[in-house]
Amino acid sequence: MSRPDAPAPRLILASSSPRRIELLAQIGIAPDVVDPADIDEAPQRAETPPRLAQRLACSKAAVVAERHPDDVVLAADTVVAVGRRLLEKPVDEAEATRFLKLLSGRNHRVFTGVAVVRGGRTSWRVVETRVSFKPLSDGEIAAYVAAGEWRGKAGGYGIQGRAAAFITRIVGSHPAVMGLPLYEAANLLRGAGWRGGAA
Repeated sequence: MSRPDAPAPRLILASSSPRRIELLAQIGIAPDVVDPADIDEAPQRAETPPRLAQRLACSKAAVVAERHPDDVVLAADTVVAVGRRLLEKPVDEAEATRFLKLLSGRNHRVFTGVAVVRGGRTSWRVVETRVSFKPLSDGEIAAYVAAGEWRGKAGGYGIQGRAAAFITRIVGSHPAVMGLPLYEAANLLRGAGWRGGAA
């Protein structure tokens, strides 16, 4: 139990993603420190998409918590899957094009893991969101890839950009597809005893 005069823990965001920072701002939360985790994000053998999202979020939070043992650490990771096939961050335009052709005219799932660490205790949630894409023409795919929005994004697209015009339906959490499920993140922070912002 902390002393009554102990300083309040800071909130450390284990990500440099501007999207996650903007999402937190929507609910009145501003991290005190942004300290990205640098971990191997490669999936393990036979690892399912939701398990991967959970493991990466928890691993990122744990790595950063070692550097900030007296604070509250928030981390997240997003995984896109078509069936059991993982669509990671494309390495080049050719792979981004293949991903978009695979997503065209069909449903896929986005799994976003969010984890909070405080005092050596980790709490986490995985949120599943189903997303439907309209059929995409070769021209639409080429224009999207040329615009470069696919870079650094799981599945090769970002819902907050031009790809919003491709989406016909979302069942689940819109902010989770952007990278951070706000309801779950706020509840995890509250459960960890963090009282800053609107959480």
